[in-house]
Amino acid sequence: MLRYERKYLAPNYLMDDLRNRIKGFVREDLYATTNGNGLPQYTVRSIYFDSPDLVCYHEKIEGLMQRRKLRVRGYNNYRSGDMVVLEVKRKIGNRIKKHRAMTRYKNLEKLLSTGNFNKYLASGLCNSRERDIEDAKRFFFHYKLRPFAPTTLVTYDREAYHGKLNPGIRITFDKNIRSRNFPQMHELYSNNDLRYLFKSHFILEIKYFEESMPGWAKNIVHEFKLRHEALSKYVIGFDVNRTFAHY
Repeated sequence: MLRYERKYLAPNYLMDDLRNRIKGFVREDLYATTNGNGLPQYTVRSIYFDSPDLVCYHEKIEGLMQRRKLRVRGYNNYRSGDMVVLEVKRKIGNRIKKHRAMTRYKNLEKLLSTGNFNKYLASGLCNSRERDIEDAKRFFFHYKLRPFAPTTLVTYDREAYHGKLNPGIRITFDKNIRSRNFPQMHELYSNNDLRYLFKSHFILEIKYFEESMPGWAKNIVHEFKLRHEALSKYVIGFDVNRTFAHY
């Protein structure tokens, strides 16, 4: 399904006030683990792929309405047997569509080098077996076409909520966003040499499927004077590290 995503760069000092304002409309994400502060949170780890001429980076900079990003995503700290997601994230106008398939992290490099979906793809975790293979083939097609290579590792702590009346509505606080360029595939869970994207801000995301943002969410955006921005963690993370490398 196509989904709308609205991103807002908000100062950290608004975090508690925003939590208090949304709490009557949301419940905690079922996949999040309550941290020491009682917040539903998990760590997101993504390696973004791009071509040698950075086609995905430049498509975002140029604001193309039809574009895609490839990434591999894992969660929290690595444990033996953990799954990771191969994902093609497509931008279609002002909406988002994702194609996802899963494999065990230990099999990721074998899958990328061989394309042996029957052997290395974990089936039935994202979709049906047929759909998983279809989405994996879509990832593999773009991965080999340019070809693509690991370009930026982005890691952050995500505090996540779903709408109480409509679980398709999702609110996330993405905090402590940090990145490193040109990682190896075996470094997805590494915390070494990461640089922060923002010193005192986080990204608030509001995601929904209906044509219009829920009224209560729209009111909160206006109340806190938040401005919708085209925030790409990949692009900003790549630039942060490229700028530092010039010094």
